[in-house]
Amino acid sequence: MLELHDITKSYGDRRALDDVSFDVRPGRLTGFVGGNGAGKTTAMRIALGVLEADAGQVILDGAPVTAEDRRRFGYMPEERGLYPKMKTREHIAYLARLHGYGKTDAAASATALLERLGLGERLDDKVETLSLGNQQRAQIAAALVHGPEVLILDEPFSGLDPLAVDVVAGVLQERAAQGASVLFSSHQLDLVERLCDDLVIIAAGTIRAAGSRDDLRTQHAKRRYELVARDAAWVRDEPGVDVLELAGDTALFDAASEADAQRVLEKAVERGPVHSFAPKHPSLAEIFKEVIQ
Repeated sequence: MLELHDITKSYGDRRALDDVSFDVRPGRLTGFVGGNGAGKTTAMRIALGVLEADAGQVILDGAPVTAEDRRRFGYMPEERGLYPKMKTREHIAYLARLHGYGKTDAAASATALLERLGLGERLDDKVETLSLGNQQRAQIAAALVHGPEVLILDEPFSGLDPLAVDVVAGVLQERAAQGASVLFSSHQLDLVERLCDDLVIIAAGTIRAAGSRDDLRTQHAKRRYELVARDAAWVRDEPGVDVLELAGDTALFDAASEADAQRVLEKAVERGPVHSFAPKHPSLAEIFKEVIQ
C-alpha cells in the first residue's frame, strides 16, 4: 500500500500542500480530484520522488519509500514526454528495457500492451504521426509496460474519445484486479465516480475528504428522496419538506427528518399507487462542491 503521511510543501510564501495524508490501496482504483492549483500534481510528484517534501513521509508497504522501490512505480505525467521521432512499439519496448527487460520480452510486452490499448495498427508509426488521442494511449503504455505495482497517472483520460476512455479504463481496472495500487487524477468527476473504488478530494493544498466511494456518499448524504407517484405536486405543501425538482409524477425533495420523509410516503400511499420511493445519494460533483466550500 502506498501512503502519504503529513506531507507539506511550500514554494516561497505559498503553501502548496498542508499536512496531506491519504492511502492508495492495492487492488483498487483511487481517484484524486481537485481544481486547478489544488495540489494534485505536487502530491503525485512527491510520491514519485520527483519533488522533495518539506515535511512528511511517503510510505510503501509499511516502510519509507526508497529509490529502488520507485522502480516498481509507473508514472504518466499530464504533459506528454515521448520521443516524437521514434516508432511507437520501439519506444515502448525501449522503456521496458530501461526497467530491466530483455530485448525479446520488452518487444512482446510493448506489442501486447499497445494492442490492448487499441494501437495495434500503429505499432510501427512514429509517435509524432499519431493523433493526440493515440499519443495519450502510447503515454499510458509507457507507464504500464514494465508491470508496475504502483501506478500514478496525471489526467490519463484527457483528450480521449468515449471509446478510448472505455479501453483505457478497462486496462486500469485489469491492473488493479492484478493487485496494483492505482492513483489517477481527473477533472471528469462523472468518470471518476463511475470507475473508482476510493476517492481523495483536495482543495487549496489540504485534503477535504477521503475514503471509499460508498462511504463518502453515506457521510455526505442528506435526507434526500425521490417519489414517483400519481400527481406529486402536493408534496410542495408538506411541512418539513423542501422540493428540489418536480416533474409530473416525480418529486425530488429534502426532508428535515426521517419522520417527515415517512409521512410523505404514507400520504402518497393514501392518495393512490406509489411507483417508487427511495433515498437519493449525492453525486461526486455534489460532494465535491460541498467539501471545497
